[in-house]
Parts: sequence; C-alpha cells; structure tokens
Amino acid sequence: MAQSLLEGTKLRLVFEAGMDDDGEPILRAKTFSNVKKEATVDQLFQAALAITVLCNDTLNKVERNDSIEILA
Repeated sequence: MAQSLLEGTKLRLVFEAGMDDDGEPILRAKTFSNVKKEATVDQLFQAALAITVLCNDTLNKVERNDSIEILA
C-alpha cells in the first residue's frame, strides 16, 4: 500500500492590483516558502491578514500549497 510524506508547505497570497483595459482584475501573487507543516488553516489565514496590512493591493485569495511525496 502506498503512503504519503508531507515534504513542505507554501503560502500563496493573490492580490488584485487594479483593472485591465477590458475591466478584468489584474492579479499578482506572492509565495512564501518554508511555512511550518503543522500550521493550521486559521494560523495561515491570520498570517495572510497580517501580511495584507503591509500591502497596498486588495487580497483576492489565500492558498496553501503542500508538496507530498508518494512512497510505494
């Protein structure tokens, strides 16, 4: 039976940086590496809100990206 091993976690914040000529939002992302694997969803969201206070753009979404190795 295969098993999985969590190798790393990244936090990705997507910001709206304005509108283009067609009225669509311009999205820009910032990724933070070396996030603690044990971090909860609430902890990551609180960190994202704290980072957003330092930015000029509006937060669009927060993503957690886990890297998982699958072992045979």
